[in-house]
Amino acid sequence: MIPIKTRDEIEIMREGGRRLKEVFERVLPEIKMGVSKKEIDKKVEKLILDFGGQPSFKMVPKYQWASCITVNEEVVHGVPNDEMIEAGDIVSLDVGMYYQGFHTDRAETIEIRDTGYGIRDTRYRIQDTEFLRVGKLALEKAIQAAIPGNRVGHISLAIQKAIEERGFSPVRALTGHGVGKKLHEEPLIPCFLKDKLSETPVLKEGMVLAIEVIYCAGKPDLVLRPDNWTVATKDGKISALFEETVAITAGGSLVLSNGA
Repeated sequence: MIPIKTRDEIEIMREGGRRLKEVFERVLPEIKMGVSKKEIDKKVEKLILDFGGQPSFKMVPKYQWASCITVNEEVVHGVPNDEMIEAGDIVSLDVGMYYQGFHTDRAETIEIRDTGYGIRDTRYRIQDTEFLRVGKLALEKAIQAAIPGNRVGHISLAIQKAIEERGFSPVRALTGHGVGKKLHEEPLIPCFLKDKLSETPVLKEGMVLAIEVIYCAGKPDLVLRPDNWTVATKDGKISALFEETVAITAGGSLVLSNGA
């Protein structure tokens, strides 16, 4: 059964999402050459605690970190280790925050320039800039489809079309999900239309979804790394992840994790 949130509960999640967005705003500029994944994770956890929350991911059995950090061919669930960030890396940061009884979930992928985050320098991986732009567009299209009366399949199809039109591949083995009192709730939200559109769940006012765009430059086949957490592309080609927590309201989709 897909949980339905009250207006008050959505407002709590909106505030939690605003705080989570601020975590990203402070951490993303710190992701640069010579910084380790472990250092990034420590900053994430400190900020979550400073903002009155708890790291959602630490509530997942056996997972010991506040964030998932994936680089290049890594897709999801990257363990924050001592690996250093290098120029030209494609880095995805995925963070969940538990605030006043509710989780919000967000992810963003950036390209590391040779002079650090946010500096325009086209000497590195020009094509990857287009690669990331497509992921952002796919998320935007997916959010636009998250309205009452539509179905989960409309979200999946929006992601699939945006990614495949540019020659990239939506990952098929991983999905977005409902989110709220639990980090992972129903429904599952694939990045492609898996079933008949008419057989996917109807979107109703009060649902809250963690919409994830998970895609790669090559084939969508995946492998699990020896740490038993990190999932990577089998062909070694780059991957990216974009995610927002979105509420279905009478007025349409309301992004709870963008600071609005």
